[in-house]
Amino acid sequence: MSDASAKLKVYYDGACPLCRRERRRYETLAGEAAEAVEWVDITGRDEELRRRGIDPYRALTELHVEDEQQRIHSELDAYILLMQRVPRLRPLAWLINLPLLRPLLARLYHWSVMRRLRREGRL
Repeated sequence: MSDASAKLKVYYDGACPLCRRERRRYETLAGEAAEAVEWVDITGRDEELRRRGIDPYRALTELHVEDEQQRIHSELDAYILLMQRVPRLRPLAWLINLPLLRPLLARLYHWSVMRRLRREGRL
């Protein structure tokens, strides 16, 4: 496991009310550990995302996290990395990563994101 004091950079959809709410929830649960996370709103940052090696469309449809070695993790890997930093969320990170559960959760996640983006007219 990585050093909990190292900064993670989370690329999230700041135009999404649910995403902003989930960010606040994470910060509340993380307490002081939230200071080790930099939140980057992807809205209007297509060129910056491309320079980081992140496809802007994928950034809109999947959470991306850059670790302390500047490696990009996406989708459930990003959530797991983020949750492992918070003791209260570690059991959930472990659960999400279970081989039988992970593919189901990935499909559910993509379905809900696409549904939200269609509903918001942003797809």
